[in-house]
Amino acid sequence: MLGNFTYHNPTKLIFGKDALASLAAELAPYSTIQLVYGSGSIRKFGIYDQVVETLRAAGKTIVEDSGVMPNPTIKKLREGTQIARDNDVDFILAVGGGSCVDYAKAVAVSKDLPAGEDPWDVYFDRFEEPAADREVVPVGSVLTMVGTGSEMNRGSVITNRELGRKIGHVFTDERVSPRFAVLNPEFTYTVPRYQMVAGIFDIMNHITEQYFSDTDDNTSDYLAEGLMRSLVTASRAAVANPTDYEARSNIMWTATWALNTLAGCGKTQDWEVHMIGQAVGAVTDATHGMTLSAVALPYYRLIMPYGLEKFARFATNVWDIDTVGKTNEELAAAGLNAMENWMREIGCVMSIRELGADESSLDAIADATLTMTGGYRTLTRAEVLDVLRKSLAAK
Repeated sequence: MLGNFTYHNPTKLIFGKDALASLAAELAPYSTIQLVYGSGSIRKFGIYDQVVETLRAAGKTIVEDSGVMPNPTIKKLREGTQIARDNDVDFILAVGGGSCVDYAKAVAVSKDLPAGEDPWDVYFDRFEEPAADREVVPVGSVLTMVGTGSEMNRGSVITNRELGRKIGHVFTDERVSPRFAVLNPEFTYTVPRYQMVAGIFDIMNHITEQYFSDTDDNTSDYLAEGLMRSLVTASRAAVANPTDYEARSNIMWTATWALNTLAGCGKTQDWEVHMIGQAVGAVTDATHGMTLSAVALPYYRLIMPYGLEKFARFATNVWDIDTVGKTNEELAAAGLNAMENWMREIGCVMSIRELGADESSLDAIADATLTMTGGYRTLTRAEVLDVLRKSLAAK
């Protein structure tokens, strides 16, 4: 390993069928809880009742903040920030998927902003950190959908529909890290198959964004390969039987470790698929994981010649492609073909056309795409458009 790094992750993970039983103890120091959730599916499946019963039995004041959308908007963030201020909440509990957790973290850093300061300008345009003398409200989560890894990192993604931008800020301030995450794989059974598959590809892409960089012998790459192999096996089982506890538990655990920064230690990282996918999402409001699946293969096929050895290794170590008689070019191509076959098998979206984009959308998407420098190639705008057109043409 050639990179220098410091690794510390303060988030406590509580995993298993009885994980929710620990919620009251984790919230013992707090009194007023901002309960963040989405459109109401947690009510339908009884998770809301379990959480609220626990909070009431523990004597907590509950402040409701519902309606968090899959791509949380700056408008919603401003509303949630005002809720936090008006009720002087001292803890934010996100019950749902990564969007709820992302949103909760954004509210946490925005509650104590000075009058006149807008969260978008401060955190998603200027990328500032919370001032040391200002409050960051503690955050925790009860996950019902996996994919983002937001339960054990400091990232927050917010969409500004007026500007056509979807921006992620990975905070350096440790106070943004969730205090805990309650991970009961059974809670993920409630997620529709489309959303489950979107989450699965989000997990895969988190790993590949960190994997496809650098040329040194790095332990983090071996960890990444193991995570990818586990995910492929578990995803096939979960698609065949969505209530397969073993499969769903492995997917949930892999999701957390895919983006809690461990797999990226000592490495530069790419993240260009996320930048293009988030731009697609900003224009179409499509499901995040499917925006990634729709652009990943055109992107990786474009950069493959610049990181040929790693792509060949991906083929052999993740997809078990036989090396006999094959050049690195042939191995690399076979590995991406194997990933494509798996994506189609589990039901990933393969074209941005399926998400509502067309030729008239491409310039807006390209304009909204941030260019990253950590991967094997830094894209030009023309290359971003090439990726988008290849995705548009995919069947």
